[in-house]
Amino acid sequence: MSLKYANNKITEEEYLQGELVAEIKHEFIDGEAYAMAGASEAHNLLSLNMASELRNQLKGTPCRTFISDMKVKVTNDFFYPDVMVICQKDNDFDYYKQSPVIIIEVLSKSTRKFDKNAKRLKYQNISTLEEYVLIDQTIAEIEVFKKNEHWRSFYYYLGDEITFESLGVTVLVEDIYYQVNNDDVLAFLQEKNQADLEETASNPVHGAVQPPHIAT
Repeated sequence: MSLKYANNKITEEEYLQGELVAEIKHEFIDGEAYAMAGASEAHNLLSLNMASELRNQLKGTPCRTFISDMKVKVTNDFFYPDVMVICQKDNDFDYYKQSPVIIIEVLSKSTRKFDKNAKRLKYQNISTLEEYVLIDQTIAEIEVFKKNEHWRSFYYYLGDEITFESLGVTVLVEDIYYQVNNDDVLAFLQEKNQADLEETASNPVHGAVQPPHIAT
């Protein structure tokens, strides 16, 4: 989120109509529209990885996974979550949803404080929301706020798996950070490769092709 595109407050209808023709996306907060900055490569990869993992595991269920071009309405505000999942009928409007069960945001330097505080508090007003997830792109750290834990947060790191209880889906942290080359990921992959080499060295027969048994 960055510059306002309106000096004065505008109505919800003016905002929605403006978004249909705007060249860049805007979020609508307390009657004012804010332009959204472009996302980094890591931001895009994390959003895509998360959406892909959820969508693949939710096939055959009523749940639908949306990425950053779909808005969510929160009271009188509108946001573009990086990823959200809707599991109930929510088809009244083509360009925004109102009943997500989980919302995922990828943190950036410019949005970190807002996403962790003001936006989180706004999202928690959504009656259907069960989990709010923050993915850090500079380090490998994921924070999950859970409604059934009174919105207490839990942290996950490389080597961990996360069970999103609202969806009944479990995802490896390393799969979320696939192809994201920050320092934590590179160190984790190096350690993992080293462990594999040591295991192979200590078990040289493991994985070797055995000669065929010839019956006599």
